[in-house]
Amino acid sequence: MAPRFALTALMLGNFVIALAVLAPAGMVIELSQGLGVTILEGGFLITAGAVILCFASPISAWLTSRIDRRTLLAITLLVVTVGQFVSVFVPNYDTLLITRILMLAVAALYTPQAAGTAALIVSAEKRAGAISYVFLGWSLATAIGVPIINLLAAKVGWRETYALLAFVSLVAFALQILFLPSGLQGAPVSLATWGAVARNRLIVLLLLITAVQVSGQFAIITYLAPLLLKLAGAGPETTSLFFALFGVSGFVGNVLATRIVGPLGAFRTSALSIGSVFFGLLLWAFGAGFLPVMGAGAVFWGLGFAAANSMQQARLAAAAPELASASIALNTSGIYVGQAVGSYVGGFLIVRDLFHEMGWTALGFVGASLVLLWLTRPAKPAA
Repeated sequence: MAPRFALTALMLGNFVIALAVLAPAGMVIELSQGLGVTILEGGFLITAGAVILCFASPISAWLTSRIDRRTLLAITLLVVTVGQFVSVFVPNYDTLLITRILMLAVAALYTPQAAGTAALIVSAEKRAGAISYVFLGWSLATAIGVPIINLLAAKVGWRETYALLAFVSLVAFALQILFLPSGLQGAPVSLATWGAVARNRLIVLLLLITAVQVSGQFAIITYLAPLLLKLAGAGPETTSLFFALFGVSGFVGNVLATRIVGPLGAFRTSALSIGSVFFGLLLWAFGAGFLPVMGAGAVFWGLGFAAANSMQQARLAAAAPELASASIALNTSGIYVGQAVGSYVGGFLIVRDLFHEMGWTALGFVGASLVLLWLTRPAKPAA
């Protein structure tokens, strides 16, 4: 089977996983109204899921490192399909929360193992581009999936939206079976591997960059719909447009990163990506309440959103190829740590009506990640 088909199957699997993780952000208002809970409790679906994903990702990488990749990834998407289907019929908030936690505990496998599988399919010189391509699934989810979720939930209901998510997950499951080659095995992950990761200064800094910059972004992303409503009186159509602006920019930014990482290198591409996020959030914070400026901020922010994470994956794989299975799994945990911290911080601020402060708080997190990024700059070659 051609590598391109396999990589596309992996990318679409990431699309499904991203939707599973991000869906509550797109329908937090409808979920809170339909289940009779607060906006903060609706946002807690993101926070709780992220906490589970954070711990489950490295543990599952350790427990499943000897399982055939096609079997592992297909089963993961099958569990996600079941979880989304069950969510259609949940009677209350607590049941939805439990269903989500159980589903995401298994879904945590997918993104790091998909990146590792992509690295096995292509040659060494193509790994950075392949990993970036597989990560486009997350960009597509924010560009297309979340805006559709936001609009569907407002127009037809959140249960019907979960039914659509179940169908899309089933399609992705079938693609893993059809297009992934069998017999792929990742490098075994042992306890010694985790120790080696912890002793590698560059890897630790890269993981910290991921957690910090994602924290800032998810302080706003989780509550984008209610935030736009409070700041500018935006309805579902405007909110969907903002999700689409952000997501399409994310897709474009990730494609551009895939193209320029070869000549520029992963560090410079990372700097451009996180710098774009910083500038976008700066516009958002200054323009809070003025939709055109906030929209421009969402574009620049989106350009760096997915690209920054893709470059983190690529830099980790290059930093220590023999530790890639573990470090990429931990980077995925870093993403989920950021989601948990960011959604908690955003919830803390939004229930206190500190809507403008949310933008400046997000900007502070991303600014701190740029300082950490500077510490990981490549050493200049000796003269």
